[in-house]
Amino acid sequence: DSAAAFGSLLSDMWLGEFDCVSPEVFHSVLVKRYPTFRKRTQQDAQEFLICVLNELHEALKKVRAQLCQRRCRTSAKAREGSVSETSIITQLFEGQLSYDITCQECRTTTSRPETFTVLSLPIPSKSTCSLQDCLTCFFQQDTLTRNNQIHCSWCGTKRDAAVKATLTKAPQIVIFHLKRFAWQGKHRTKLSTDIHYPLSNLDLSPYSSPLCCKDAKYSLCAVGNHIGFLDDGHYTAFCKHSVTENWYSFDDAQVTKIPDSLVQTDTAYLLFY
Repeated sequence: DSAAAFGSLLSDMWLGEFDCVSPEVFHSVLVKRYPTFRKRTQQDAQEFLICVLNELHEALKKVRAQLCQRRCRTSAKAREGSVSETSIITQLFEGQLSYDITCQECRTTTSRPETFTVLSLPIPSKSTCSLQDCLTCFFQQDTLTRNNQIHCSWCGTKRDAAVKATLTKAPQIVIFHLKRFAWQGKHRTKLSTDIHYPLSNLDLSPYSSPLCCKDAKYSLCAVGNHIGFLDDGHYTAFCKHSVTENWYSFDDAQVTKIPDSLVQTDTAYLLFY
């Protein structure tokens, strides 16, 4: 299955017996569930990542549930399916947002929780900006009007509303998707904004509830790059070795050690902290 194929891929990568490793077996297993990625056309790396995380979560939560059922079969307190929605994927990558929605007429505020594994961040500039600028833009208050009005239960009708997101649970590994592909009028285009992101000490506390991310600083561990245009491009990756802390560039079959100074690039599309 997908988890076994992914495990074999990781084994091959870390054993170091090969100069490069092809993920073709894992890919062939994955496309049975997600045939879109069978095509030899450019696909979106962020969409592929979400499919991979979802597929591994589904496979591993079943294994976890089966193990729990075996261990807890004789326990009167065991409840079937009590751990069915947790896995190593959720433990590592799942975070939670809280959206405070305030009716502009009666000022009633309701909170709506939402889980995430990837945060898609808007890019507020066409030339240059920072990751903090993108985060500030994502977490700033927005107003829902016209067709986006909410139904206020107190007013009994649709009203304009103010919406503000807060990070209430930060994952161990946070993934940022930089929204470089955007609509301009009737056309979709790619933003080539140079986004400056820190390699260490990323502080998420300004966007968090008081008890979340307290004294927690994130360090960059990988970058997914997109080089090219909307329908014609090339993906590469920068990854930090967890033991030596050296950075490496992965470009198809070419794996090259790179200095920290080259990790900052204007082609960054996915950031892993």
